[in-house]
Amino acid sequence: MFTGLVTAVGRIASVTPLGTEPDHGKRVRLEVDAAWLRGVELGESIAVSGACMTVVALEPEAFAVDISAESLARTTGLDTPGALVNLEQSVALSTKLGGHLVTGHVDGVGRVARFEPVGESWLLAVDAPASLGKFFAYKGSIVVNGVSLTVNRVDDLPGLCRVSINLIPHTLQHTNLHQLRVGSAVNLEIDLIARYVARMLGAAKEPSDV
Repeated sequence: MFTGLVTAVGRIASVTPLGTEPDHGKRVRLEVDAAWLRGVELGESIAVSGACMTVVALEPEAFAVDISAESLARTTGLDTPGALVNLEQSVALSTKLGGHLVTGHVDGVGRVARFEPVGESWLLAVDAPASLGKFFAYKGSIVVNGVSLTVNRVDDLPGLCRVSINLIPHTLQHTNLHQLRVGSAVNLEIDLIARYVARMLGAAKEPSDV
C-alpha cells in the first residue's frame, strides 16, 4: 500500500529481457540515491511510476525489479532506458497519510491532452479510457504516474473521460511530471474507495440468489 506521495525520482539504468518469447517479461535496473535505499530489503514493494513492483536485487545505489509481460502491456514508461520514474516505498502503519490510499495497481493508461502554465501552477488534462470515467469526481483523487493528485474537473467526452488537475510548482520539481508533453502516456489508478462503491452499487442491482 502507498500514499501517492513521491519520495524520489529514479532513472532506468538498464532493461534486460527475461526470455526470448513474447510472454517473457523484463528485468529493470533503476538507479536512485543511496540514502533513499537505506533500509530497503529484497522482496519489498516499491511503486515505480504508479506500478507496484517487488525488489529482486539490491546495490548501494540501485535496485532491480522483474516486470511481467502482462504488466508491461498494461502500463507505460517502465522499460525505457534513461527514463526518469517516480518512486515511493510502501507505507508503514506509522506513516502519515498525506495523499490517499494507493494500491500501485494501474487501472489504465491515459494521454495528456493539455499541459500548460496557469499563473504559478500548471494545468494538466488527461484523457482517460471511458470505462474509468465513473470513478472520477470533482475534488476526488487520482493517481498519475504514482502521484496522488486532486481532480479539479471531469468532462465525459465521446469515447473518453477528460480529467483536469492543477499542479503546483513543488509537485513538478519533485516528480517526473515536469517532463510531460501533449500526447504523453501516463499510468492511471482510480480511487480505492470509488472502486468498492462502484462494485457495491453494481451488486445491489443484480438479482438476488436467495
